[in-house]
Parts: sequence; C-alpha cells; structure tokens
Amino acid sequence: MNLTDRQSQILKAIIDEFTTTAEPVGSITLEKKYNLGISPATIRNEMMDLTKSGFLKQPYTSAGRTPTPMALKYYVRELIKEEELSVAEEVAVKEKVWDSRFQADKFLTSLTKALADKTKALAVACTSVGGLFHAGEAHILDNPEFYDIDVARAVLSLIDEFSRINSIFTKASGEETIHILVGDDFDSDLFEALGMVFVDFSSPNLSGSLGVIGPSRLSYQSIVPTVRYFGSLINQIAANW
Repeated sequence: MNLTDRQSQILKAIIDEFTTTAEPVGSITLEKKYNLGISPATIRNEMMDLTKSGFLKQPYTSAGRTPTPMALKYYVRELIKEEELSVAEEVAVKEKVWDSRFQADKFLTSLTKALADKTKALAVACTSVGGLFHAGEAHILDNPEFYDIDVARAVLSLIDEFSRINSIFTKASGEETIHILVGDDFDSDLFEALGMVFVDFSSPNLSGSLGVIGPSRLSYQSIVPTVRYFGSLINQIAANW
C-alpha cells in the first residue's frame, strides 16, 4: 500500500520516537518534537487512518500508537536513509577478526562477537554443516520488551537450538540481499516484539546465515548496513576456506 507524503512523514516520526522510547506515541508528542507543520488534530486524524490501514495499533484505550510489523517493514523499505559504516569502522571490524580468518569456526566466533559489540544486539550465525555461533546475549536484557522472563527465556533458548534457528533462516531466505523479520513473521506469540535482520553467505565449502536479534524497534538505519557489511566480509574471507 502506498502512503501519502504526510502519512509517511507521520509514520516515520512515530517509529523514530518508538525506537527511542519503546512507549506508545501520541499526537502531542509528535507535534512538539517533530516539526511536522500540522496541528495535533490533523496528526490524530492521520494516525486514525494509519491505524485502520494496519500500520499502527493502539495498545490500550486512550494511549498513543505503536507501529505494526507491516509499518516497520515499510519503514525499512521506503523511509529510512541507511547509515553506512565509515572506512575507519570497517577497518576496526576487520582488525577484530583478521587473525582468525583461516579457520571457519574461529572466524565465525570472532565475527558474531564483533557484530554483537557493534550493534548492541544478540548476534547469531548458522552454517550448512550444523555450526551455530552466538554472542551478545546480555544485550537482550537491556530492552524492556524482554523484561518478561518468559519472552527472554524463549529468545535465549531459540539460539541454542540449531534446527529452530536454521529453520527461521531457511524459510526467510530469498533473492533479497538482506532479510528482515518482525513480530508475526515468527511462529510464537512470545516473539511478537522480536525483530531480526540477517544476510546469507556462501562459499565453495561453507554457506549459512548471519544476523542480529533484538526488539522489533531495532535501529534499522544503522543495523541493516552493518549486517550487510558483515555478510560481505564473510563472503570475502570464506573464499580461502
């Protein structure tokens, strides 16, 4: 579905605010903080239309709105400007993993650790020969979405089961260079607030997927190009395995 320029502007502002606060966003907040150039009443009307269209939901009566998985995917596809890594950042990543580049297991262990450190999210890699690598589990607990112990336990148990995480990667893989899963893309209500960004990699001897898991309000403008770069780095290094 195509949105008007004004609806896109409002939706982007809502998602930007929600990414920062993890709280429902109201029209007064948008009017005060986001220079939209329209009245709170007009903002409210547009928010109602966006809700009817499935881009926003209202968690409880008289609350602000939060973005739906459909809205987050639209945001990533149409609204954000990716923040590419600088040359210095790329060099810093390579320095962290370079010494382990000749052994796949050591390299993927180092790479997932570097990805977790860089994104402040849970990083996971899965290979075609049954390898499972993850790092940054503590980052999950920094987000209010995972204060619920059942949700946190479900996410942390997911990354210890090769078949489950591999199934998620395999089902979502396709022609796109980067894959984004949000909320109802997963097979459990416990993952409603979950977001995942990953890439596939391939070499003559080993293929698989690498990505990050966090709340659905991930900072996609920085995480998407970061995950893409890490994927390209695997493809570059894996040619020597």
